[in-house]
Amino acid sequence: MQNSLNKEGNIVEFLSKPINEAKKGVSIPNELSKSAFVTPLKASAISVIKKDGTREHFDNSKIINAVKKSAARALVSFTDEELKEICDFVDNNIVRMNKQDVSIADMHNLVESALEHLYPKVADSYRNYRNYKQDFVHMLDKVYQESQRIMYIGDKENSNADSTLVSTKRSLIFNELNKELYKKFFLTVDELQAIRDGYIYIHDMSARRDTMNCCLFDVASVLKGGFEMGNLWYNEPKSLDVAFDVIGDIVMAAASQQYGGFTVPEVDKILAPYAEKTFERQNNKYLCLGLSFEKAREAAMADVQKDFEQGFQGWEYKFNTVASSRGDYPFITVTAGLGTDEYEKMATLAMLKIRMGGQGKKECKKPVLFPKIVFLYDENIHGEGKVNYDLFKAGVECSKKTMYPDWLSLSGEGYVAEMYKKYGRVVSPMGCRAFLSPWFERGGMYQADENDKPIFVGRFNIGAISLHLPMIYAKAKKESKDFYAVLDYYMELIRQLHIRTYEYLGEMKASVNPLAYCEGGFLGGHLGIHDKIKPLLKAATASFGITALNELQQLHNGKSLVEDGDFAIEVMEYINKKVNEFKEADGWLYALYGTPAENLCGLQVKQFRKKYGVVSNVSDKPYVSNSFHCHVSENISPIEKQDCEKRFWDLMNGGKIQYVKYPIDYNTEAVETLILRAMDMGFYEGVNLSLSYCDDCGHQELNMDVCPKCGSRNLTKIDRMNGYLSYSRVKGDSRLADHKMEEIKDRVSM
Repeated sequence: MQNSLNKEGNIVEFLSKPINEAKKGVSIPNELSKSAFVTPLKASAISVIKKDGTREHFDNSKIINAVKKSAARALVSFTDEELKEICDFVDNNIVRMNKQDVSIADMHNLVESALEHLYPKVADSYRNYRNYKQDFVHMLDKVYQESQRIMYIGDKENSNADSTLVSTKRSLIFNELNKELYKKFFLTVDELQAIRDGYIYIHDMSARRDTMNCCLFDVASVLKGGFEMGNLWYNEPKSLDVAFDVIGDIVMAAASQQYGGFTVPEVDKILAPYAEKTFERQNNKYLCLGLSFEKAREAAMADVQKDFEQGFQGWEYKFNTVASSRGDYPFITVTAGLGTDEYEKMATLAMLKIRMGGQGKKECKKPVLFPKIVFLYDENIHGEGKVNYDLFKAGVECSKKTMYPDWLSLSGEGYVAEMYKKYGRVVSPMGCRAFLSPWFERGGMYQADENDKPIFVGRFNIGAISLHLPMIYAKAKKESKDFYAVLDYYMELIRQLHIRTYEYLGEMKASVNPLAYCEGGFLGGHLGIHDKIKPLLKAATASFGITALNELQQLHNGKSLVEDGDFAIEVMEYINKKVNEFKEADGWLYALYGTPAENLCGLQVKQFRKKYGVVSNVSDKPYVSNSFHCHVSENISPIEKQDCEKRFWDLMNGGKIQYVKYPIDYNTEAVETLILRAMDMGFYEGVNLSLSYCDDCGHQELNMDVCPKCGSRNLTKIDRMNGYLSYSRVKGDSRLADHKMEEIKDRVSM
């Protein structure tokens, strides 16, 4: 038996005498004889220094437990004699180290070496488990570092999450842990390498293993006949004011169980029946009090109007001040404008009136961010002289003052308008820009017959993964490979991730989101709490996102999308073709999505520079362009920007929005002209201004940095983030990341 130590006491050589080889399948007693493993006196006097720095007396029973677990993982059993030989080996070498304290690392080395002699397969199992624990230590250390940053510095990755709040800090820290667990247990090595290098980006990794993404929630279905929430039964509301309260509770509860945008489609039509109930109740009351028919009706309608206004004001308070369990303010969207009866029109007009009025102190009112309002525009209803022309005019007035509503064309060109004109079905946007692919009532992915209609309300997305196109192009050129072959590789990675996500989420029980899966919020959502949600996922979409299309064109031939764009169109057509091939082969609703990059637009620059350096007009700015949009610094008119981006519009039906900067001082005619042009082109259009409010004196104007009235810098500024609005300054401080602030500063056309 030979053993030598270096100066630090680390073991260099171990026993040359081989330990008896274990025989696979040999059984050992459940309870080992304690007398067989008596620790020598000198060894028992030694202390082991744990990883956390604490000490405990050497105890070889822990060695026995550890090697038995490792053996079990390798489907091996040790005899008492073999276990004793391992312990003797460790005991003897500890004594020979002649140290009072032995580190846990040295202990592991001794056990590992003993196992190498005895049974290499078990040694591998022991080593892997040891490395596995070390990986967890590194992972938790990374989470700890991030938690410290969040606790004391904050986080600006999501502008809708106020990281100064304790609840938000907790959620952000949990998200960091969940993100690392997702990487550790869900991703393959190739996928992990792709996201670390930056060729693909998996959105919302912290939530993808838990739940689904943005949705069109079927509030009307949940309300009808009553429902259960939080183990309490809610009766269907019998009045408008109660309907507002209950819908607010539903939205906050359901939105907390997902990530991404939460849309209540055609909210005017949902609220109208409850407005009618309030009218009937109030009208009967006034008639009983002796009022004439005309006076009773007038008083009852005034009550309905009041309930509408108070209801929408209540929503604005709730949705902008009550954070969800996710730690952020849920991204809530409502769509409206198509309703033509008396109560439906009242709903839309009241919502626009409340948004224009703003919230806050009497002298310092400003518009809120949530809910995002989307106006559903049909020329046959909203055109001049048509039944809802007054709603259109009110919407324009609201847009020029608050930037919302955004406008969705249902009578122009393209996919969304086609679904409406052909089937009478509205494809409302989910959150800022995501759209659902058709899913037919009887035929599913394919229309069963000419009478089969698509259904959109009650459906959702399971997540987006984006391609970093300039990175992929640069890789192909550097490695002398065909660009499309490299692109295929990363698209296949995304495809397999989507397939596994469908399979993984399908094993979830309906109890994880009862309002959606059990109470009718989602299509087919009347499952028992113990049922798996897999049947509901067939109607769910999964997105292939793209970013930095402008930078791809620049990398290809040194020209921007404004100057050229042919290669960019070619790439989008290719990706669309591949996505449709995947869809046919896999039976899942894949779609191409123009990614709204908030934090990502800065991250991708860093990733590109790390691999391929600084390239003019590609990675020389702190951000890349969003989606298929022209670069924000392009000196082009709003009409030129609309025309330039129209080329890509029908290639991204999974998610898109078009917006232009309105460099005009609240000019109603100009705003109306550009909106109508966008509606003719079939756009989902955002009005982009830069709204500024002095929190000291209440003065407001476009894009001010110092109040000209009182000289204060204590300003609140609202800018368009991507397809949604966000605070670029709150009481003088920015809530956005530096790269996004740089992008906002460079804006000319956007």
